[in-house]
Amino acid sequence: MRTSIPILALVIAAGAVAFGKPAAAEYPERPIRILTPFSAGSVTDVIARTLASNLSEAWGQPVVVDNRAGAGGVLAAEIVAKSPPDGYTLLIGATGPTTVNPSLIRKLPYDAARDFAPITLTAANVLLLALAPSVPAKSVKELIALARAKPGELRYGSPGIGSSPHLAGELFGALAKVQMTHVPYKGSPQYVVDLLAGRIDFVIAAAGPLLPHIKTGRLRLLGVSTPERDPAMPDVPTIMEGLPGFEVVGWFGILGRAGTPAPVIRKLHAEIVRIVGLPSVKAQFAANGMETRVSASPAEFAELIRKDRERWAKVIREAGIKAE
Repeated sequence: MRTSIPILALVIAAGAVAFGKPAAAEYPERPIRILTPFSAGSVTDVIARTLASNLSEAWGQPVVVDNRAGAGGVLAAEIVAKSPPDGYTLLIGATGPTTVNPSLIRKLPYDAARDFAPITLTAANVLLLALAPSVPAKSVKELIALARAKPGELRYGSPGIGSSPHLAGELFGALAKVQMTHVPYKGSPQYVVDLLAGRIDFVIAAAGPLLPHIKTGRLRLLGVSTPERDPAMPDVPTIMEGLPGFEVVGWFGILGRAGTPAPVIRKLHAEIVRIVGLPSVKAQFAANGMETRVSASPAEFAELIRKDRERWAKVIREAGIKAE
């Protein structure tokens, strides 16, 4: 009789496996948290809240947005890197925190290449070079001339060390061979306030927070960061036209913790791609200066991150860019 007990236990266990639901079908069984590396009102916050509301509606589970601004995205990334690999803690990844920080910050509290599971791209955005009304420059060349005349005096803002606007400003200074002062903030709402007040001189940053003030004439638009003129703003020159070699295009995507089960990653990828393709989401992203983009697979997104990390490492090394 004793030998029958283990056999019975094995039969019960086998039955549980056979009739149990797959991990991806069970997911999600509880609330999901999306970490965004910048403050409320920023571009990453817009993406996070758009995904959160749609995921919650689709899956019937609360999806909470957690803004952890600071340290150029390190604070939010660290939380995800040290979370359980179960798909319940996600990160809105951006160019700066995901691919730039490893080359700018010597001691990160995580391994940017190994601690995350890329899921999909969600958006890309053009950066705008916008000036405070008190700055007299009317073109990129005039801004460079002003910076050369006042070494170290021109101040540019960004949503933190390692963000795309920070790197764009550093690249601008390196290519133009001028000295400028970087002023990091926790997010776009903060640097826009100071830009309007003239406490900083310019930004090269996401279009969404800047466009309303450019349209009212409170900020002056000098150029776009893409290599070609933006079809939506054909009269606005590229920064490259006044500063050869300058090109920065920001992107945003969603990542989980490395080790998250593949069925969960696939389910997240499929649902987020569906959401990003919704006309309402496309319109909301466009209103914030973003173009929706998705990855055909998590592997495709991982390869983009790898190549982008190598590209920015080379730029940072050759330009001698240093984090404060």
